Amino acid sequence: MYFDTHAHYDHEKFKKDEAELFSALRAAGVEAVVNCAGDLKGCAATLRLTEQYDFVFGAVGVHPHEVEKLDEDAVYQLYNYACRSEKIVAIGEIGLDYHYELAPRELQKDWFVEQIELAKEVELPIIVHSRDAAKDTYDIMEDADAGEVGGVVHCFAGSLEMAKAYVQMGFYLGIGGMVTFPDVKKILRVVEEIPLEHLLLETDAPYLAPVPNRGKRNDSRNLTYIAEKVAELKGISPEEVARVTRENACHLFQVEL
Repeated sequence: MYFDTHAHYDHEKFKKDEAELFSALRAAGVEAVVNCAGDLKGCAATLRLTEQYDFVFGAVGVHPHEVEKLDEDAVYQLYNYACRSEKIVAIGEIGLDYHYELAPRELQKDWFVEQIELAKEVELPIIVHSRDAAKDTYDIMEDADAGEVGGVVHCFAGSLEMAKAYVQMGFYLGIGGMVTFPDVKKILRVVEEIPLEHLLLETDAPYLAPVPNRGKRNDSRNLTYIAEKVAELKGISPEEVARVTRENACHLFQVEL
């Protein structure tokens, strides 16, 4: 009954027990996963996962950390990956990261726009990464008419005002393990105030495992802890959180389960 809208199962941390883990995910009630690529190699790996596991869908794109490695053929390659399979359901993970700034800001912006335009061309939603770049991320999305395709702002940790602006633009907000961390007042307020119909559940596996597994390798089975925290904040049951966020994900990614 759970839909994990953001994971990285192509990560090396899953190489040793991939098959066993995916079997365990199904047994734990994980109905669907969107595996998000971070670079061109990750796009190929994501495509393989979608072919190998019936409940895995894919997003292809290049993370802002990796854009300095791209050349003029990258958009063509991304286009081919995006069109390769009906199980590719989004362009992502794309956006801006000024926290580590592993690529020049202007180059990050250029590739963010390029990939938004690609999403519009192939008519797929986008999965957006934004860290310490809130204003530039929003401004680029607004200027590029990203609302034409919609999508999700992954691992949302911004203000309530920014959350409302993204919802107005037609975007969902991705809620992950950080909602269970201490001292995350902004996230808690966003979850309390934004209607459940605009939220998605995600893990960002293998990163950001929720309490009580913080610091360990994350996987989609931990969605239960995220759903429980959201349910607590909303005053509803975890089952209702799982049901509505699953419906939201199916609507966004045009997936029938």
